[in-house]
Amino acid sequence: MPPGFGRLWTAQTVSSLGDGVMHAALPLLALTLTRDPMALAVVTAAGTLPWLLFGVLGGALVDRWERRRTMWVADAARAVLLAIPVVAAGLDVLSIPLLAAVAFLLGLGGLFFDTAATAYLPDLLGRDTALLERANSRLRGTQTAASGFAGPPLGSALLALGRAVPLLADAVSFALSALLVRSLPATPRPVPQARESLLRQARAGASYVFRDRLLLGLALRPAVGNVAFLAVETVLALFAHDRLGIDTYGFGLLLTAEATGGLLGAGIASFLGRRLGTGTALTCTAAVEGLAILGLAAAPNPYVAGLALAVCGAGMGATMVLAPSLRQAIVPAHLMGRVASTSRMLAMCAAPFGAFLGGWLATTSDVRTPLYAAAGLLLTMTAVTSTMTSNRRVEAALRAAAPADDPVHPEFVDSVREGALQGSGSR
Repeated sequence: MPPGFGRLWTAQTVSSLGDGVMHAALPLLALTLTRDPMALAVVTAAGTLPWLLFGVLGGALVDRWERRRTMWVADAARAVLLAIPVVAAGLDVLSIPLLAAVAFLLGLGGLFFDTAATAYLPDLLGRDTALLERANSRLRGTQTAASGFAGPPLGSALLALGRAVPLLADAVSFALSALLVRSLPATPRPVPQARESLLRQARAGASYVFRDRLLLGLALRPAVGNVAFLAVETVLALFAHDRLGIDTYGFGLLLTAEATGGLLGAGIASFLGRRLGTGTALTCTAAVEGLAILGLAAAPNPYVAGLALAVCGAGMGATMVLAPSLRQAIVPAHLMGRVASTSRMLAMCAAPFGAFLGGWLATTSDVRTPLYAAAGLLLTMTAVTSTMTSNRRVEAALRAAAPADDPVHPEFVDSVREGALQGSGSR
């Protein structure tokens, strides 16, 4: 790994710790202001709306801008933004609309940071497929450890000290991340497309995804998955409190169980890809997620619920290593920002529907109903996209990209084929 990767890794770990603090603190903070499931859904959905409104255009901008600068400016802006709710909490004027507005602006900053980081990593690693998989495994593992394992209990504990404390902790994490990212080596600015408007460039990136069945399959899974996961996340705090009898600190531990599984999944992702083939491994992890959420819905006690979340986290952890590494290996560098943002936009713009679906089902039926609906969506999605991301399609895409983009691809293709031959029916 080049020296710059260590700084990028550290920056994302620090930022992820702050995200984990907010992941637990934000719904609990909202619960101190209201018990209305639909109001909680508004706060959850607000953070995903920037992807619906600006996702493709944001990717086109990232493909025009210097990516390192985009990352550190986005994190610095988010650090400053969090001063607003900190002051509001100190003055006791914090409200659901303010939390929703802050969540929206944080999501907008996340749009630019995440898209730029996804496009920056292949440039930093020379589009080496083996390094990309190794890097994504490390990034995903530490992100899971920080945002899911250490962050949620810390967020719950900090909230007990005061409503402004977890907000301040997240602001500090963004500031430290911005400083680290600013010290990274600069990569060449993407070559501009002559005389092309921003809208035309955005459409080109979106068309590239929709015309390629493999990229479309890779994008549809997180899109449908986010409908399901946001339906669960919207009511999880209420479900844990009312049905499982879990207190504030216990809720942080419940989220930690999911993160523990995520660490395992990220660690074994490369093994699964080699053993089953990348396409089959992605189908298996998607099925595991659906079955785990079904187990969570039927959980009679906190221990079964924690186990179900851990299994779900393992599936998600493996998926979040295999899918991005594959996309980064097969997409041309000048389209990386737009393809990444289009794929992420499909996932994120589906999330508000999941948040409102979860709130509506919990209001009109029962707090367990969104969990059963989410499991059904995940399993249906797995069946529909299984042929779109098969080993055969993965191998063909890697071979097509290899001559122009990455001389390491042929070795990676051989590992895909080996996994396909070892796994029965994997094509």
